[in-house]
Amino acid sequence: MSWWVAACVLFGSLTGLFLLALPAAFAFLGINVVGAWFWLGKDAGLIQLVRNGVASIASFSLTPIPFFVLMGEVLFHTGVALKAIDAIDRVIWRVPGRLSVVAVVAGTVFSAISGSTIATTALLGSLMLPEMLRRGYHPNMAMGPIIAIGGVDMLIPPSALTVLLGSLAGISISHLLIAGIVPGALLSVMFVGWIVLRATLQPELAPAFDHEELGIWQRLKPLLVYVLPLVLIFIVVVMAMAAGWATPTESAAIGAIATVAVAWLYRSLTWRSLYRALMGTAAISGVILFIIVGATTFAQILTFSGATHGLVEAIKGMQLGPWPVLVTMMLVLLVLGCFLDQVSMMLICLPFFMPLVAAYGFDPVWFGVLFLICMQLGLLTPPFGMLLFTMKSVAPKQIRMEQIWSAVTPYVMMGLLALVAVVLFPALATWLPRALISG
Repeated sequence: MSWWVAACVLFGSLTGLFLLALPAAFAFLGINVVGAWFWLGKDAGLIQLVRNGVASIASFSLTPIPFFVLMGEVLFHTGVALKAIDAIDRVIWRVPGRLSVVAVVAGTVFSAISGSTIATTALLGSLMLPEMLRRGYHPNMAMGPIIAIGGVDMLIPPSALTVLLGSLAGISISHLLIAGIVPGALLSVMFVGWIVLRATLQPELAPAFDHEELGIWQRLKPLLVYVLPLVLIFIVVVMAMAAGWATPTESAAIGAIATVAVAWLYRSLTWRSLYRALMGTAAISGVILFIIVGATTFAQILTFSGATHGLVEAIKGMQLGPWPVLVTMMLVLLVLGCFLDQVSMMLICLPFFMPLVAAYGFDPVWFGVLFLICMQLGLLTPPFGMLLFTMKSVAPKQIRMEQIWSAVTPYVMMGLLALVAVVLFPALATWLPRALISG
């Protein structure tokens, strides 16, 4: 069987299973069982399938995932996140589009302590959206910033998907985690700038309202008490990796312990909230790890069928320059992001993309950040962006899906601008990890 026929059979079957609404984990598992029997040697192939599954989830590089998820779960289930939002709200005042700016700043802070994009969007949406709509904010000004900043969570560490991408792609996890900080911060600044500009030019979109008159200390005290400790946890986690004092796994464990300790000091940690946080961590981590089981064998089947080598050689045979190849890969990711979840995008694309990255000499950390930005945009793009459905689930019933699509459109454009900026100026992604991590 030629490589292109094998590729068509594998991806055609996978597409069919997706169209049948089969979960990604089961779709890949089904393809793997058939592919292992056919290409890896019948009974021996099935035995190899089991071995691959065990080896894939026994990888030490994946252990930061449950710790990063736990940090976010504790933050949300103990109510510490609510106190942080209130503290940020007190500090930001007399700014056009104030509540939208608060949503972006609060979301950025949560991104630095939570590994879950959905949790950030759900929390901000359920807490801030009703108040913004009650105060007369246009739905676009209310929903857009909340959805957009939820996606930034993927770039700013800790991020479970970044750890997964680094593990599957063979990219240094510590370098990749730190590399996302500058692009993530850049997106947050762009969002705030857009909100202030839009609210200044069209004040009716975000009406001003009377706010409580407080002294400087009354405004700053909650920030120092409830936000500064969270920022310090983020700094400790990043610096521990950067200085080589701890591995990504050890840094994640330190962050998780520190988050639990902070919640306990605030007297917000109860047995019930801890139980809910642990159960949420187990559920999310279990889903991720179960999907990973299919990743190794799927990549191996693609290799044994000749699909990976055939496609890479065909592209190299076209004698295209590095830039057309890179642009094509980015376009593929942006299109797939409209229809697939982020883990499926990684499982499908990495077996083909990483050999091309090596063949054309691209910096793997830089490419990893570009991959993350494309996946972040996939969370926001219709028709199946995950955060669009998250917002629909917490928004009032009168909010239509078309309104959510309209609200997020400017932020998708800014995400594309950030993608172009990182493509043209690789230092945006590579400078910080090189500056902080020796070697």
